[in-house]
Amino acid sequence: MKRPFRTLALAALAAALVPSLAEAAPSVVDPKLAVRTAASGLNQPISIAFLGRNDMFVLEKATGKVQRVRNGAVTTVLDLPVNSGSERGLLGIALDPHFFVSGRVYLYWTESASGTDSTVLSDTPLLGNRVDRFFWNGSTLTHDQNIIRLRAIQQDTGQPERGNHDGGVLRFGPDKKLYVVIGDLGRRGQLQNLPNGPFGPGMPDDQFGGPEPDNAHLSGVILRLNRDGTAPRSNPFFRAGRNMGGEVGANIQKIFAYGLRNSFGMAFDPVSGDLWEQENGDDSFSEINRAEEGFNSGWVQIMGPPERVAQFKAIETTVTPSPPDPFAATYFGLQQIRWPPTNIADTPAQALSRLFMLPGAEYSAPELSWKFEVAPGGIGFLASRALGREYRNDLFVAAARPFLEGGHIFRLELTENRRRIDVDDPRLADGVADNRHKWEITESETLLFGRNFGVGTDVQTGPNGNLYVVSLDQGAVYEVFRPRNDDDDDEDDDDD
Repeated sequence: MKRPFRTLALAALAAALVPSLAEAAPSVVDPKLAVRTAASGLNQPISIAFLGRNDMFVLEKATGKVQRVRNGAVTTVLDLPVNSGSERGLLGIALDPHFFVSGRVYLYWTESASGTDSTVLSDTPLLGNRVDRFFWNGSTLTHDQNIIRLRAIQQDTGQPERGNHDGGVLRFGPDKKLYVVIGDLGRRGQLQNLPNGPFGPGMPDDQFGGPEPDNAHLSGVILRLNRDGTAPRSNPFFRAGRNMGGEVGANIQKIFAYGLRNSFGMAFDPVSGDLWEQENGDDSFSEINRAEEGFNSGWVQIMGPPERVAQFKAIETTVTPSPPDPFAATYFGLQQIRWPPTNIADTPAQALSRLFMLPGAEYSAPELSWKFEVAPGGIGFLASRALGREYRNDLFVAAARPFLEGGHIFRLELTENRRRIDVDDPRLADGVADNRHKWEITESETLLFGRNFGVGTDVQTGPNGNLYVVSLDQGAVYEVFRPRNDDDDDEDDDDD
């Protein structure tokens, strides 16, 4: 994460302010629901995939291990040599749509150049973030083929070394295509809405070249791939990439959406099939987006609604803290000295005019955002009515920071046409929660579903219809369920 010294200081402050959170068990607001532990004793679990009831793969970010947790028993089925510095590591998993026939499993991981688990930021190849396909024989995973290699190094001239914004979430869509999200990795080129890079025409993005999206600059995107890693002809920029040709054109053909900053969550609506994703801001404007094909999310020119660009600029260029907020901090930098926040536009029209629009691209504002970074984590829909009809097909958003509420879970209801977020709180009618400072949830109180889940990195519907939340810092997978009693309507427990 950004500015480690500040993060540690704030973590210590949070512990001092709310010492009971460390001991508090996960809980939900609805008294009809309860939480139990589905798996524990894990080392930084980050993502899961279900093989059946009480049977799942669990990825451990820092160890590089794929653990099979079956009826509570943990067995290692694969151990990869990962670089887990900062946000790198073993990050994402997706089972082939025909997994129970093919046995194919897809993993997103950061390769260690030394061949052993490492946290040294320089210990990874340039294209060290990779998606590989493995074969499951019922007891172990064995390598099948590489699908794609993506940039991992953030070691630019004049910049501090970093290892964040790697994304890593994998999902198969209703179309049986593989969707891969990777963050911007600190890049400042065309895919970050800077057509000529940070320094203007003829100047490289960094020492690796650019700003065009060659292999070293394919970042801040959602990729849509065939199961063998090739680009589907139905992709939104397939024709544009074909006309460009070369390595850049081939990469353009794989893009489904771009202009993303940093994402830990991506999920498909079980009703409409639409793709939703969350993005973390730097110091301002976390976002929840519905990403249609050809979506340009607007980063680095815009975070939050365009109408709030003046606030975006003001927050990101703030130098003096604003007491008495205990979490107030000096904001400045956008993590990138090569394009300072003073460059942010002064008007919505100016910001929109600066976007780099590939043929067929469309910009749309977030469906929901927070004025200050609230650090959303994993997201997922509850494709079931096992918790009650009122929760069926709702979107749940975990927290990437546990400072307040101990790691909250938000519940977002969608409108009848499934294209917008439905809110009752009039303060959210403008689509923005005007919280008071970073990692604080003012104007989100009515969205609160759960507390004390820690750093929630994955949210899934289990085979039994219940909601599962992966907690990285608590080493656990939690299950939200509805206890049965004689007064329950049987239909509420149907997990169709």
